[in-house]
Amino acid sequence: MSAAAQFFEPLPGAEISETSPSVKNSGPWKAENLLISAALLLMMFLPVGTAVAQRIFGISLQDTTQIVQHLVLVVGMLGGAIAAREQRLLALSNLGEQRLPEDWRGWTKAFCAAVSAATLAFLCFASWQFLLTEKQAGHTLAYGIPVWLVEALLPAGFAVIATRVLWHCGETWRARLVCLGFSLTLVSAAYFGARSHFFLPVAISILAVSSLLGVPALVSVGGAAMILFTGAGQPIATIPVAQYALVTNPVLPTLPLFTLAGYFLAEGGSPRRLIRLFRALFGQFRGGPAIVTVVVCAFFTSFTGASGVTILALGGLLMPILKSGRYNEKDSLGLMTGAGSLGLLLPPCLPLIIYAIVAKVPIEKMFLGGLLPALVMIAATAVWGVLRGRNAAERTVGKFNLREAWSALWDAKWELLMPFVSIGALFTGIATTVEAAALTAIYAFLIATIIHRELHVFRDLPRVMAECGLLIGGVLLILGLSLGLTDYLVDAEVPVHAVDWATHTIHSPMLFLLLLNLFLLIVGCLMEIYPAIVVEVPLLVPIGAVFGVDPIRLGIIFLANMELGYLTPPVGLNLLMSSYRFRKSVPEVLRATLPVVAVLSGGVLLITYVPWLTTALPSLMK
Repeated sequence: MSAAAQFFEPLPGAEISETSPSVKNSGPWKAENLLISAALLLMMFLPVGTAVAQRIFGISLQDTTQIVQHLVLVVGMLGGAIAAREQRLLALSNLGEQRLPEDWRGWTKAFCAAVSAATLAFLCFASWQFLLTEKQAGHTLAYGIPVWLVEALLPAGFAVIATRVLWHCGETWRARLVCLGFSLTLVSAAYFGARSHFFLPVAISILAVSSLLGVPALVSVGGAAMILFTGAGQPIATIPVAQYALVTNPVLPTLPLFTLAGYFLAEGGSPRRLIRLFRALFGQFRGGPAIVTVVVCAFFTSFTGASGVTILALGGLLMPILKSGRYNEKDSLGLMTGAGSLGLLLPPCLPLIIYAIVAKVPIEKMFLGGLLPALVMIAATAVWGVLRGRNAAERTVGKFNLREAWSALWDAKWELLMPFVSIGALFTGIATTVEAAALTAIYAFLIATIIHRELHVFRDLPRVMAECGLLIGGVLLILGLSLGLTDYLVDAEVPVHAVDWATHTIHSPMLFLLLLNLFLLIVGCLMEIYPAIVVEVPLLVPIGAVFGVDPIRLGIIFLANMELGYLTPPVGLNLLMSSYRFRKSVPEVLRATLPVVAVLSGGVLLITYVPWLTTALPSLMK
């Protein structure tokens, strides 16, 4: 082992396991998991309980809407702290781990940790300034709860994340002290050199290099926002203000609630029941295993919102089915990797909700707009899988068994009803968006704990809910800080200049759509989907409006391209997850996935140039 590797030796247990990674739920971490579990449970039951009390029993309760909105802030900061604890904060690039020589990796990890800690220290300071202002305002939530008590989680959360990033920079105290010293040097240099002419180019250069080497995405976007605001002579307290505005958005609780419902299903026996059902229905066809893989992956990704989770959770179940259907290893690997992102356009997936919030369009219309395009992408991938199945050496499945199909259908009846519960409650008007999401989470909770009794309330739920909170926290931190960066771009009139440039340079809507796809393909290669939505959408929606592209249609085109981003290097999360899960190199996974990428690219072009696919269903809403 090299000297650098010994100096910055990774902590034991930091590697991704063969199956889905799971948060620690013992010792000092149990209390943290219980706190985030309690917050998520309150988010589940408060909206539904309040609605039932008022609409059915006529009992007037204080409006708990603000409490639920601020619980999103609690989940976001606690989840971010847990993600830092588990070393699973999302990064824009993994160059430092995947591409550099082993001798360099320890030092690059230390450099990234120092830059991260320095950036988080400034975010902590900015949040503290925001907290002092809010405390003086004296605002309260329902039942007289002071708002500043919840807002105090902003500086506290950033401080905890910074501490944990430094702790994980190395195994030895010497390594941690070196990182701390370098971090304090960066803080001092930034503080005293903020008014220097060299501040902006030097700071941006350091941040760009560290982003390529693998600092967390929240550091990349938050650091960029702070540097740009400081360079423009504006206070950095604007950034936590933007983050607070985002996480307390009235419809944002739908994001963790729908995701939690997906985690309840994925951690119970629902995957096995659904795989059994679709195998009984389609298994007798040549190519049936491909149809099973595509449909089941799309279903779970639509609820978890994380295709990497789908691959990790379902890969061990679906890969043997593909191989038993005589699919070769390359086709099986490519199909499993590509199918993981297919549910991104199906309601109630997270990216649909986030786009609706950022673009300020109704969530219900985004859900409807994504249905037909999602079916196009699913059908295209399934057809490719069926065609590849024709190359099987022999048929290995029997005839259709009606008794088995009926038994499997009855066994999976509760899971099959779930989309009707969530979408039905929303579109029939009996529940608001947040209430429908809470009802869906409660329904999934009952399936896993009461109906099938596959998750123990006290033994399993804290772990599962902490795992969900980890994902949500990481995403919300990126989104909130990205919104701060977006605010700077708006103040600098970047969208206005972009519209002016586009209208003077591009004169054809067809050409605009083609260039849009090329641009989004590049964005998908370089950025994670969540910061891409928050940073790029405010720039693209005004330009799309100039060329007559409806924001719903633009959103579906955007997200369809982001599906490809999960399968393209260097960011391609599905490539990395498949590499870890199936113990294959990333280039090997990429080669196996290229045919699926080609198929999905054709689907993207179809969605782009056939507008009624995205506009037909939303136009039915008044």
